[in-house]
Amino acid sequence: MSDIRVFGGPTALIEFGGLRFLTDPTFDAPGDYPIPGGRLTKTAPSSVAPADLGRVDAVLLSHDEHPDNLDRSGRALLADVPVTLTTTGGAGRLGGTARGLSPWESAELRRPDGGTVTVTATPALHGPEALGKQAVEAVSGEVIGFVLTAPDLPAVHVTGDNASLAVVKEIAERFGPVDTVVMFAGAPRIGIFDNALLVHDGAQAAEAAQILGARRVVPVHCDSWGHFTEGRDELIAAFTDAGLADRLQQG
Repeated sequence: MSDIRVFGGPTALIEFGGLRFLTDPTFDAPGDYPIPGGRLTKTAPSSVAPADLGRVDAVLLSHDEHPDNLDRSGRALLADVPVTLTTTGGAGRLGGTARGLSPWESAELRRPDGGTVTVTATPALHGPEALGKQAVEAVSGEVIGFVLTAPDLPAVHVTGDNASLAVVKEIAERFGPVDTVVMFAGAPRIGIFDNALLVHDGAQAAEAAQILGARRVVPVHCDSWGHFTEGRDELIAAFTDAGLADRLQQG
């Protein structure tokens, strides 16, 4: 089983195949971030400082344009990481060691034991699927998730900021059942798209876990920001209602 530690917001450290992957790094202190038409407010600090992470072999960055997925401290950390896997547009904006992946494109990373881990980018839709990919990305930008695979290890899926169950079904068709899902949730709303969900709420997250056949779900992106309309308690309640509470990793 992969060891996964959660630090707040969307940030988690995944140990897989002897490599250490950090998701969407956010380590700033609480405060406000201006965005077009308003602001986002970080309400709680990370439970760890970047200096205390230890070795990071790769960052899995779902997207670079929103401060609740990549803040100032997170950007600074990227300079010290061998590779940051992200969207193609994000790689162009970030430069450095960032490498862009289109949905279903893969990168091979060498393991300490001489094998490899395959990181495959998966699609994600950061808004209501009824509007379609083009309309959503015109406002929210391009987002990807990731699947980590190796011949001798059960797969891990990092969902990224996704609100589309149709996208989840596509991923399940290619990779399901997925052993572990790092599930972005929190039901964020900021007024755009008629205040529609930008990422899964608890009920959708539970349905996504069922679609993927996940044995373990590690919830992230459901605390530490004021625009998240659900927290961990609501997520646990939704999984309990769906009969899936035993699949949630607590803490």
